[in-house]
Amino acid sequence: MQPEPRPKVVPAPEAPAPMPEPMRQPRLNNPATLFSISLAQWSLHRTLQKGELNHLDFPKAAKNDYGIDAVEYVNGLFKEKGSDTYVAELKKRCEGEGVKSILIMCDGEGNLGDPDEFKRIKAVENHHKWVAAAAALGCHSIRVNASSEGTFEEQQKLAADGLRRLCEHADKSNINVIVENHWGNSSVANWLVGVMKLVDHPRVGTLPDFGNFDPKVQDRYEGVEKMMPYAKGVSAKSYEFADDGREVRMDYDRLLRIVLKAGYRGRIGIEWEGDKVSEPEGIRATKKLLEKLRVDLSAEFAS
Repeated sequence: MQPEPRPKVVPAPEAPAPMPEPMRQPRLNNPATLFSISLAQWSLHRTLQKGELNHLDFPKAAKNDYGIDAVEYVNGLFKEKGSDTYVAELKKRCEGEGVKSILIMCDGEGNLGDPDEFKRIKAVENHHKWVAAAAALGCHSIRVNASSEGTFEEQQKLAADGLRRLCEHADKSNINVIVENHWGNSSVANWLVGVMKLVDHPRVGTLPDFGNFDPKVQDRYEGVEKMMPYAKGVSAKSYEFADDGREVRMDYDRLLRIVLKAGYRGRIGIEWEGDKVSEPEGIRATKKLLEKLRVDLSAEFAS
């Protein structure tokens, strides 16, 4: 996702104690399914925004153009803002293509950690329509932001309150509420870990993004590692590739080892955000690297 304006980050206190591991999944016997791949819609946001691809045709493009059978949506790219009729048509097209809907990334619906309780509750309610859309499409989660104001601890408590309220609503639809490191304090691992503990709800979780870390504030690899115990999804952000297929800005081998060592065996979503090659080229390069590393790491992590 294109980052929103970065709020001032409050320095973190000492790191909290290690987290529990509620999201461990059994290892798979087939190395080919060590993890599966999905396509985040933001990877094609320029194409969509130019009108060169219709939002309703995104699942078809994922399957036919990239060989990917699972998709992750962005609410800002929806037309009709998630109306029942529109969602029903999108679901019909997914079923026709044999494509699974994974999650909806939600932005622009207010601050779930707003210090004003009225605004905080309103932000929670604004997300209800996306919970309904996610459930109708067969997604497992909506991705939200945990923006707030105040001290480090105050922001944790306020964000946890909003997230808890939304989780209690989403639980009725069997939808998870997950938080990405999406700049601000959400990209400070200790802060987000503390929020997860405070929410203390089985529906809350994280969406570790390989990007979206300010190296002056948070080491990328440490950040992903600390977020993984609550991960209900993983976002493989990519920007640029070398001639040999490596991602230039980050060590994908190291990142995937962190993800797999944590016991995660779910979908990893491609989220291309570079500009040195076209969106289709970036998506294919990311997919190729993920598939290569899945083979390379299968002997070590598959059982």
